Amino acid sequence: MTLKQPNKLFLLDAMALIYRAHFAFSKNPRINSKGLNTGVMLGFTNTLMEVLTKEKPSHIAVAFDTSAPTFRHEQFEAYKANRQEQPEDITISIPWVKEIVKAFNIPLLELDGFEADDIIGTIAKKAERESFTVYMMTPDKDYGQLVDDHIFLYKPAFMGNAVDVMGVKEVCAKWDIERVDQVRDILGLMGDAVDNIPGIPGIGAKTATKLLKEYGSVEELVKNTDKLKGKQKENVENFAQQGLLSKELATIKIDVPVDFVEEELRYDGIDEEKLRAIFTELEFRTLSKRVFKEEGKKGGIQQNEQLGLFGEPPASNSSSSAPEFEEETVETAAPVIPDTIHSHLHHYHKIKGEEAIEELLEFLLIQDAVCFDTETTSLNAMDAEIVGLSFAYLSGEAYYIPCPADQEETQQILDQLRPFFENEQILKVGQNIKYDLLILKNYGIAVKGALYDTMLAHYLIEPEGKHSMDVLAEQYLNYKPVSITELIGKKGKNQGNMRDVDEDTVTAYAAEDADITLRLKEKFDPMLKENELEKLFYEVENPLIPVLTAMEFEGVRIDTNSLAELSKSLESESQEIEKRVYELAGVRFNLASPKQLGDVLFEKLQLDPKAKKTKTGQYATGEEILSKLATEHEIARAILEYRQMVKLKSTYVDALPALINSKTGRIHTTYNQFVAATGRLSSVNPNLQNIPIRTDRGREIRKAFVPRDDNHVLLAADYSQIELRIMAAFSKDKSMIEAFKNGRDIHATTAAKIFQVPLEEVTSDMRRKAKTANFGIIYGISAFGLSQRLSIPRGEAKEIIDAYFKEFPAVKAYMDGAIEKARKDEYVETILGRRRYLRDINSRNMTMRGFAERNAINAPIQGSAADLIKVAMIQVHDWMKKENLKSKMILQVHDELVFDAHKDEVELLKKEVPRLMSNAIALPVPVEVEVGLGNDWLEAH
Repeated sequence: MTLKQPNKLFLLDAMALIYRAHFAFSKNPRINSKGLNTGVMLGFTNTLMEVLTKEKPSHIAVAFDTSAPTFRHEQFEAYKANRQEQPEDITISIPWVKEIVKAFNIPLLELDGFEADDIIGTIAKKAERESFTVYMMTPDKDYGQLVDDHIFLYKPAFMGNAVDVMGVKEVCAKWDIERVDQVRDILGLMGDAVDNIPGIPGIGAKTATKLLKEYGSVEELVKNTDKLKGKQKENVENFAQQGLLSKELATIKIDVPVDFVEEELRYDGIDEEKLRAIFTELEFRTLSKRVFKEEGKKGGIQQNEQLGLFGEPPASNSSSSAPEFEEETVETAAPVIPDTIHSHLHHYHKIKGEEAIEELLEFLLIQDAVCFDTETTSLNAMDAEIVGLSFAYLSGEAYYIPCPADQEETQQILDQLRPFFENEQILKVGQNIKYDLLILKNYGIAVKGALYDTMLAHYLIEPEGKHSMDVLAEQYLNYKPVSITELIGKKGKNQGNMRDVDEDTVTAYAAEDADITLRLKEKFDPMLKENELEKLFYEVENPLIPVLTAMEFEGVRIDTNSLAELSKSLESESQEIEKRVYELAGVRFNLASPKQLGDVLFEKLQLDPKAKKTKTGQYATGEEILSKLATEHEIARAILEYRQMVKLKSTYVDALPALINSKTGRIHTTYNQFVAATGRLSSVNPNLQNIPIRTDRGREIRKAFVPRDDNHVLLAADYSQIELRIMAAFSKDKSMIEAFKNGRDIHATTAAKIFQVPLEEVTSDMRRKAKTANFGIIYGISAFGLSQRLSIPRGEAKEIIDAYFKEFPAVKAYMDGAIEKARKDEYVETILGRRRYLRDINSRNMTMRGFAERNAINAPIQGSAADLIKVAMIQVHDWMKKENLKSKMILQVHDELVFDAHKDEVELLKKEVPRLMSNAIALPVPVEVEVGLGNDWLEAH
């Protein structure tokens, strides 16, 4: 007769063990040949194997946290808010650990909205009722509240400390309590800094234990505050609810909606094929030999090895000595070696002399499509000189024309090539071709004909990917190009330029660029067609390139005197605020020093007895901290104002003059079409999108943007509430469409609807709330988010959202439909077919899924607004060019276009620009454009 072995269940807290492995190897990282830090994976695997070999559990599972917010975050927003950002190697390691767990054929438990301890607590209690002995493997002290007659806390060995198995007796002794459930009360009273649970001020571990001996629980203590004295009485009375909330936050749930299915948790050996593949990839050579050496029938693990990361004998009272760390030798796996210029068959030619260039030109002029690229002395197109040009029209073959330092000679070469560049029948291909167009424009060469930018092609195919040529070449061609740093060195003051490089070396590099770009075009053509992106690519994105080129070339004039005055004013104001801070502090100190500021605020002034500290041990004094203090303390408000003034001065007021081009006397921003996944344009040097507009001082910066001369004024044309109009068009909501068609105030109309009052009785406060709801709904705002923005209770915010959806049911139907369609397709589209891929829309992770769902609603709206203004820009540019106007389009910011308008053409622009912008894309709602004029941008806006 065979005796049935007792059911023994091990439940592992994954993140706790992952962090332990991280710290165990933090001073001695284990980097494999691919540059991957494998310490976490090795440490976790060793720990897992130690449990399996020494404890021989009949059942096992590993529980993970997800990144989704839990019910605790909903109860208390600051829950775990003070935790340091997760180390990068842990973030990278988690997916590997999950694959390792799966390869061991061990169930992986996770559920959005709950933490691993809640899942473990629920399974543990259910298993105990089924006559299991349960071991919760974790170093987390909070688990003590779950311990029972057959449930144990199994604290793993670590750095020489033995395994600690704690039952009811051990937990009560450790905390000096009568019942294990009083662990919750201890934490409720003293708080938990790790999870940012506040507790009650002034109560530490000893006081908490003393109070529990007398009153038994937090609830009973709160009921008996009359028996307390002094400051303690005051604190318990004032922070009673905080203490009760803290206890609730510290309570591990045991009713999570997860089932305990005995057979699913039974351990039955590894999946050898999967585990071998993982060990090979991670280069665990020694560990692999040990695991797979003459395994048993079930693919079991050798039990004659010491495998633990954390050492010492476990609960089975094994007498074996403590194991040492597993030492893995790093082997170089055989990677897929990419082609390079040395291994790939190619024919690259240097072309010098008038006759040779003329011969090449003859071949270029008979092609349907030619890729070209410029080599220059600088990334700044307005300052750069051409070093050479490369051309390719057949894969594997390319030509390079060197250009001399003598700019007149270079101009002669470019003039000789002018027939190619100005031929409207030849498709010009390039990677970030706008840069090349701007370079040539500086030499008086206007590139004509259709354009094909491989960077833009990939941006449409994979909006959130990386679009650099080096990345694309490796990804799509398995080809590693010559690195620019091999030629001119790394970025920095000592970096050279292409003029300094040997001509033959540049020939190979430049010709390779043109060849690779042409080959990428051949890869992307079918992909654009397959994803139905050709129309957007050929009719919007590429035609926009010459428009942006012209805008960048024109630039905008800056009034440096205005900025100088503003700089002085900000300097003076910041000095006055600084003096005020010193008066309030009662001491002078270095306001720019976070350490000195923290000491003043939290040591001297004692503004917050629970002030957070950074990992370096000094007080945290970031904007979030100061903003919380600002509601009660004038000094915090003054410091925030001081910082705002200093940032405004350094980031914008003093920085803008430095961006003025010495040759043109104007600022030339660079527009990027391939950065924002929504399709919106972005800009750099300066970033126009970030120029402040919400504060009075911030708005003054726009006053420095002025017309080019006295014959011009600035004209600004701005789409009015375009995203709301697009929402109305997409949702077909009759109320919204009617309001827009009748020209009614949409926010007042919304307020009248959701607050159930006549339009004429809508107050400014109602309109403000409705406006916030209108724009918030587009971004999938929650009741919590709306309550934060409006500074109202969450209940009231929920009522507003519920009322909104009741009065605008078509909007709710659109949102639900957008999410449902996204779940099916895993992408959403704009009005012109621009795609935003939402690969997390079906994720089990609530946070990732929620983010994807909000994008499913918002991306088509934001992206369609981007489509609209891009089409408008093309049409306005073409019209201005056809009319041969002296006015120039010079800026695009959000939903606004700004023009250097010649005074003789102002009335024509005021009429035609809004017409073209309004009709760029047909919508079932009227599109309104507001136009303003001024002697500076602020006045025009």
